[in-house]
Amino acid sequence: MKKTRYLLISLALIILISACGSEPQNSKKIVPFSYSDQNGKPFGTEELAGKVWIADFIFTKCKTVCSPMTNEMASLQKKIKGEGIQVEFVSFTVDPTIDSPKALKNYLLQFTDDESNWHALTGYTQEVIEVFAREQFQTIVQKPTTSNQVIHGTNFYLIDQHGRIVNEYNYVDASYVKELMKDIKKLLK
Repeated sequence: MKKTRYLLISLALIILISACGSEPQNSKKIVPFSYSDQNGKPFGTEELAGKVWIADFIFTKCKTVCSPMTNEMASLQKKIKGEGIQVEFVSFTVDPTIDSPKALKNYLLQFTDDESNWHALTGYTQEVIEVFAREQFQTIVQKPTTSNQVIHGTNFYLIDQHGRIVNEYNYVDASYVKELMKDIKKLLK
């Protein structure tokens, strides 16, 4: 009986220890991409290589969640910079036919005066962003034909230096900033 119990405890510890060293289960590497940022310059995985970044999905004509989301991203940008941490911010428009680089630049400037590490991306088709969001971030993007509003997910995504999604965060959850900061610091060790 003692041998069986000892064996089970040992097996449980081995499984626990091996799980600590493995990648997160939701870890998925983002496929290479290059789009246009708010300054009309190419920007994508090549420019993000070796960097930690936070992504979200927004659009400039949004009448509901995008302004609060973008305001929250601007707050994150200030907090992270204030702590001397290097993180890139990437906002994918979910309405690329409307959101030109100029429209995205004007939109961003409503929330931040520092675009040095924040890139709002466009330059793809509606179909491309819908597939990209679904296949890379497991989130919905859908533009109904009966509305000018686009249905999209509202989470923030943390991506590591290797282009893998580490975690996603609900920006309305009061504890998400603490969790996100802890995860960022762990990546930058």
